[in-house]
Amino acid sequence: MKYRVVIAYDGTAYSGWQYQENAVGIQQVVEDVLASLEGAPVRVFGSSRTDAGVHAKGFVGHFRLTKPIPPKNLVRAMNARLPDAIRILKSAYASDSFDARLSAKGKEYRYQLYQADIMPPHLAPYWTFCHRPLDLEAMRKAASYFVGRHDFVSFAANPDRVLESTVRNVFSFDVKKAGPRYTFIVRGDGFLYKQVRSMVGFLISVGKGNEPPEAVKELLDAAAPRTARVETAPARGLFLWKVMY
Repeated sequence: MKYRVVIAYDGTAYSGWQYQENAVGIQQVVEDVLASLEGAPVRVFGSSRTDAGVHAKGFVGHFRLTKPIPPKNLVRAMNARLPDAIRILKSAYASDSFDARLSAKGKEYRYQLYQADIMPPHLAPYWTFCHRPLDLEAMRKAASYFVGRHDFVSFAANPDRVLESTVRNVFSFDVKKAGPRYTFIVRGDGFLYKQVRSMVGFLISVGKGNEPPEAVKELLDAAAPRTARVETAPARGLFLWKVMY
């Protein structure tokens, strides 16, 4: 049977989703649990890659099992064996044509920033701290320039692999504020390596007054490789919020 699962995880102690030779990724932990249920190796295919320290609320994966386990029982069995930082939220049978990555129509990421004089310790793993005041309207204006189909090479890091294209389509980009909490919400058809963190990092520079909002358009139009002018926001504030199918 082919299964589709929604996974939430705290990425603080992990090297990201992807299996790696010299570090522990979420994929490896999930596959080890499934192997213990199946009695044989199981490969899990994920909806995307996430960087070390990045979290997920709605990561999607698919895999096959030869032992028939009802989806609800599979959720209970996996969660009983997974560490507290990883949870299976939902499970369902999947069609043969479903692919967690290739079937995705878009993704939503959220970045959390806490702006105040002091950062509450319990928020530290999931919120990036900024003590300087931020100009919300300037950040919202700058975010609007990201919306649309653009070459995002200026806002991405080198993934050390060949890419067919650095052009992506951003559906929407909002910046919301509730007291000291800023949430950057971006939706698109896909994102380059560290693209979301680079875009947010630049918006924070705009919010601090270091860059004008129009600088986003300038960098997009230049379509030149990223420079030190574009800072990468820390991983801990980023969540893969939702995958759309």
